[in-house]
Amino acid sequence: MSEHRRKPPQPQGGGRASARRAAQQRPGRGAEAGRDVPTASPSGSYAERSAQGSRAGARRAAQRGSTGRGRGSAKAARGSGRPDKRLINYPRSDRDGWKRFVPSWKFVGGTVLGFFAIITAGAGVGIAMVNTPDPNKAAQAQNNVFFWEDGSQMVATGGSMNRQIVTIDKIPRSMRDAVIAAENQSFETDKGVDPMGIARAVWNMATGGSTQGGSTITQQYVKNTYLDSDQTLKRKATELFIAIRLGVSVDKDKVLAGYLNTAYYGRDAYGIQAAARAYFGKDSQDLNPSECAFLASVLKGPNLYNPDGGIGAAATPALNEDRARKRWAWVLDREVEVGRMTKEERAKYQPSDFPARVESEQARGMSGQIGYLVETAKQYVMKTKNITAEQMALGGYQIHTTFQKPKVDALVKAVEDTRNDFLDEKKRPDLDTFVQFGAASVDVKSGAIVALYGGPGWDQKHFTNNANTIGVPVGSTWKPYVLAAAMQYGTQNSKGRGISPDSKYLADDLTVIKNRQGQPLMDKDGKPFRQKNESPTAHGYVTLTEAMEKSINVPFAQLVFDVGHAKVRDVAKSTGILEDSMDKDNTASFALGTSTPSAIRMADSYATFAASGTHREPFSVTKVEKDGEALSGFEAPKDERAMDSSIADNVTKVLENVVQNGTGTKVKKLGRPAAGKTGTTDQNKSAWFVGYTPELATSVTLFRTDPNSAGKELRSMNGVGGTDSIHGGDIPAVIWTEYMREALKGMPVKPFPEAEDIGVTADSAGAPSPTPSAVAPPSATPSMPATSSAPPPSPSPSKGGKPSCKPWELYCDPDPTSGTTEGTTNGGSSGGPSGSPSPTTSGKPGRQTGWPTLAPSQ
Repeated sequence: MSEHRRKPPQPQGGGRASARRAAQQRPGRGAEAGRDVPTASPSGSYAERSAQGSRAGARRAAQRGSTGRGRGSAKAARGSGRPDKRLINYPRSDRDGWKRFVPSWKFVGGTVLGFFAIITAGAGVGIAMVNTPDPNKAAQAQNNVFFWEDGSQMVATGGSMNRQIVTIDKIPRSMRDAVIAAENQSFETDKGVDPMGIARAVWNMATGGSTQGGSTITQQYVKNTYLDSDQTLKRKATELFIAIRLGVSVDKDKVLAGYLNTAYYGRDAYGIQAAARAYFGKDSQDLNPSECAFLASVLKGPNLYNPDGGIGAAATPALNEDRARKRWAWVLDREVEVGRMTKEERAKYQPSDFPARVESEQARGMSGQIGYLVETAKQYVMKTKNITAEQMALGGYQIHTTFQKPKVDALVKAVEDTRNDFLDEKKRPDLDTFVQFGAASVDVKSGAIVALYGGPGWDQKHFTNNANTIGVPVGSTWKPYVLAAAMQYGTQNSKGRGISPDSKYLADDLTVIKNRQGQPLMDKDGKPFRQKNESPTAHGYVTLTEAMEKSINVPFAQLVFDVGHAKVRDVAKSTGILEDSMDKDNTASFALGTSTPSAIRMADSYATFAASGTHREPFSVTKVEKDGEALSGFEAPKDERAMDSSIADNVTKVLENVVQNGTGTKVKKLGRPAAGKTGTTDQNKSAWFVGYTPELATSVTLFRTDPNSAGKELRSMNGVGGTDSIHGGDIPAVIWTEYMREALKGMPVKPFPEAEDIGVTADSAGAPSPTPSAVAPPSATPSMPATSSAPPPSPSPSKGGKPSCKPWELYCDPDPTSGTTEGTTNGGSSGGPSGSPSPTTSGKPGRQTGWPTLAPSQ
């Protein structure tokens, strides 16, 4: 073979084929196998293929790393050298494990700066958007207008009627110092808000400490003057922005004067000048430091710090007086603490120097019964709509009441005619002073209060509503509830079957009363307790009807144990008697009237009997309008079934007998069907008559107390009016009859529903026998002297054994045998196992430590 045809020598490794195979191999595979991999080729196509192979290999390696085949993603990212493209590097991509969640100082600093930038910008925008309001327009209060039931206007009062704007120079420095010390120490230097004060208030509330508010005087001024009182986030933000704006743009004296001129001080006084007149009868510029400290104390909350009392069980005059005195002393001490009063000046005002108050200004425009009617309606509106006293005092409400002027006038005339004939304070100053009259009349079909008699009038400085007190024991007018419970639930001996009013009980004076286990009750001396009647007459066994007719105590004192005190309370509560006014002791006296409902509640409760067992809550308002729009919630209360109609009608039948044959015979002069019950309490401290016709239920109470005294303790009425004692069948029954005669004039005469026979009738020999096993002691004879210290009853005052008639006795019957006397609550020895509890015992509902006004009775 010739030499020129010989193949040229091939490269080491196999030539083209070998290069092609090498290029097709995955990168690194040759190295893994221990072979040399060519990295270059004489041919360009070989190099291009090799580069393409390298890119594909890198792409496959990256895919393996993203699925976890390679190392961690963070390390892969760092190893790849690519930057993190997130706006906020958190969690941090350049850290491992828990360190990824530790923010960098740049991140923290930026966040804080950004937050404050947003807050600053928001506050700036908010303040810029808020215009400074006109305080003269916003601070003007309006009248509240009250209407009679027929739509005619009763009175316009409240709001602007009791406001006078004064300038800062008419406000004494001592008043400014007291308010600043008590409410906003930093007022003169802050910018309208006090961040530290807000934080302190939040901390105190969170830790259960003092509830001192965090609002500055400027904020309170803004709230009083420019904004409504709805506690919304928008309102609070608006208040804050306006306060900041005013804090930097308005003179401090102008803000302080505005606050003191718009704040509410109680007694319908809106502003410092009105408050100075209402409480002290002087102008604001004449207030002394002690009086200024008092007004600064009232600003904390008039409902709880006005010594006159407020709404609710915690706002009695006694409790409010105590709070006001403590707050007054604290304000004076606080002035010394912050350097606004010297210790020497503070030493001038001791607890005995608590400022005396006058009451003349409150009576303006509210003479006669108007004040009591307005307050009753106003409290009903406030309770129904949860309106504060401050909102009500701003005015603007049109309130339509249930009060009927002709009936109110008739009730006033009946009371005052009898009082004028009965009392002579000049002749008997030690006996006839402080005698109080109260009355209420309720429509049977609706529960509407149509008339009240609360006292001689606000213009006579009598501000306590006698129709709405809950401190006067009701005496024997409580016995119908015991009877109704016996007819509904039966006794322990009747096996759950109700008993009939014809059932007989032992009624002899000084009968031993037994508990539900049949064991004698023990008195405080450890001896068997014997119930006292008003008279020592030996009645023997009498029906419950006769016991009610003659108001004999013994049968009902035993019956309440046979039925159960709790069941009697349930019946009374179902008819509208408030639980808070009921005596909590399970004694014999409970059946005899140691509970203390108001005249309003007693009238409404007896209306349940008149309505055959249907109860309707008492109400005094039918419609309320504000700014031309009617407010909801003033529809008449719904009917509720309190007891079966047969039970209620039987109670009515028994109480009709009281009027026809018993202690209420003076009511027969009405000349139409009437039912009712008399009540007289131990030591003659109160006398009641509560009765009804098919149309109206009315209660009248008579008691004696000093309405301006601290404890308002009841005094005996023995000797009042020149009589030995006063009974419910005397003065109260006369007033009731005179009023009902006029109130029902022209109305058709209607009978009560017929009462069907109900319950188990039992007597001393019959079975089942609810008759108590107690027997009269052998020595209990008609000749036994009564242990009661009260004088013997007298249906008509007499001298020398001959009956006589007093001028006030409009229906005097000179025949002393024509009626019977009623029993008192205790008769001198009544009580329970502990002896003779008094209705004025501390801690009992009957105590005379103050009368919560208005709200509890509606």
